[in-house]
Amino acid sequence: MTAAEVGRAALESERLSLRRLERRDLPMLLAYRNDPEVARYQGWGEAFSADDAEAMLAVQLAAAPGTPGVWFRWMLEEKATGRVVGDCALCVGADEPRQAEIGFTLAREHQGRGLAAEAVRRVLDFAFGELGLHRVAAITDARNAAAAALLQRLGMRREGHFLQSVWYKGAWGDELRFAILRSEWKGAEPA
Repeated sequence: MTAAEVGRAALESERLSLRRLERRDLPMLLAYRNDPEVARYQGWGEAFSADDAEAMLAVQLAAAPGTPGVWFRWMLEEKATGRVVGDCALCVGADEPRQAEIGFTLAREHQGRGLAAEAVRRVLDFAFGELGLHRVAAITDARNAAAAALLQRLGMRREGHFLQSVWYKGAWGDELRFAILRSEWKGAEPA
């Protein structure tokens, strides 16, 4: 990985430093990913193991943001406290590298403070600015009203409600799909 790729992995927002996953983050990552309330609407299994965390770390250490087909995960570190509060990830399409999907997870004790919206906004700025993407989508469990509301507040349009489209933790689940174009993003220059 070049110095430029390492450098562009770090992003800043008003209250957050968004940075690459590091070994020191694994205990916190394991803690919030194994919180049943946090994991309830997420795609990983019933438990997120230490082996899962190690595998994620290995991928992230070799990844650069914007690499097609690779989920790049920024750890969200609160500037005021230095604590990791969650993560935000972006996956540029392997087949269509002008499009991407975004996702986010916050530890329960840090939800409801606007940190997820701040992180997603910063990653969208990066996606449409530095990466020059055309379109970014987000998919959420249809029962996750907080995530759906956050995506809509950021200007993402709900494009679909897919009924029983995913086998999810032992049952069929509905998904909502949201998206936004670069030309629609606040502050984005027209494509």
